[in-house]
Amino acid sequence: MRLEKFKTALIQHAIKPSLNQTLSFVAAQIKKAALDGAKLIALQELHNTPYFCQSENPDFFDLEDFDSSIDFYSTLAKEYEVVLVTSLFEKRSPGLYHNTAVVFEKDGSIAGKYRKMHIPDDPNFYEKFYFTPGDLGFEPICTSLGRLGILICWDQWYPEAARIMTLKGAEILIYPTAIGWFRGDSQDEKVRQKEAWIAIQRAHAIANGIPVLSINRVGFEPDTSGVSDGILFWGGSFGFGAQGELLAQASSENEEILMLEIDLKRSEEVRRIWPFLRDRRIDSYSDILKRYCL
Repeated sequence: MRLEKFKTALIQHAIKPSLNQTLSFVAAQIKKAALDGAKLIALQELHNTPYFCQSENPDFFDLEDFDSSIDFYSTLAKEYEVVLVTSLFEKRSPGLYHNTAVVFEKDGSIAGKYRKMHIPDDPNFYEKFYFTPGDLGFEPICTSLGRLGILICWDQWYPEAARIMTLKGAEILIYPTAIGWFRGDSQDEKVRQKEAWIAIQRAHAIANGIPVLSINRVGFEPDTSGVSDGILFWGGSFGFGAQGELLAQASSENEEILMLEIDLKRSEEVRRIWPFLRDRRIDSYSDILKRYCL
C-alpha cells in the first residue's frame, strides 16, 4: 500500500576538495537522513562536482564518470531502502552530454531520468557549452512514493514546465538547483534575486496545487579559470505545500539535511477549494506556443 504521508530529506551541502571526499560526505548524509526516517531523499544539482560551468573548459567533461555514479547511488538507495533523486553529468556519447536527474527506486533500480530542458548561458553559468537540451520531455517519474516531476535549476523559472508536469500527473515537483550571488552584487540585488527564486517556485506550488521541493548547494566556489570572482551559493533549500505553505527552509550558510513531511492528500483538498486546473481556458491558450505575440 502506497504511503500518503512520508518524511523527505533535502541534502544541502558545499563541495569538498576531492570527488572521493564529496561522495563520502553525501553517502553519510543519505545514511543519516534514512536513519532519521526519510523515505524520499533529494540531492542538489551536480552534487558530485564543483559547479564547473563558471567557465568553458573541455577538460571538465571528464569530471564525472556517469556509469560509476549510477552504481554508487543505486547501491545507496538499495541499502537504505529510499527513493533517491540525484543530479549527474551524463555522458551519452562522445561529444553529447546532458545535465541529468536520475531517480532510484528503493530497491536500487532506476525509476527514470529527466534531462534538463532549459539551458542557461549567462556570466558564470555557461551551461550551453556543456549540456545538450533534454529530449525526454516533461514526464513524471513513477516511484513507490508517487509520481515525481523532476525539473532542474533554470527550469524553475518556467511555469510551462511545472504546469505540463502537473497535467501529466506529477504529485510533487522537485528542483535540484545551483544558484548563488556574485561578489559584485549589492545587498539589495542579493535580496531581490533570492526572493524572486523563492517566489517563482512557491507560485508553482500554488498554481498547480502540488508540493514543491528545491535543493540548492551552499558555500563559495571560485571560478577556476580566474575570469570572475566565483559564486557564493545561497543555500536556502525549501519545501512548500500544495497551497504555498512553507513546510521547511534551510539557512543560507550551512550544510543541512532539511527534513519535512509530504502529505499527498493535501493536493486533493486544495484543488477542491481552488480548482485552477478545472477553470483553465485551454481553448484560448494557443498564443503560448509563440515566441512573442506582437
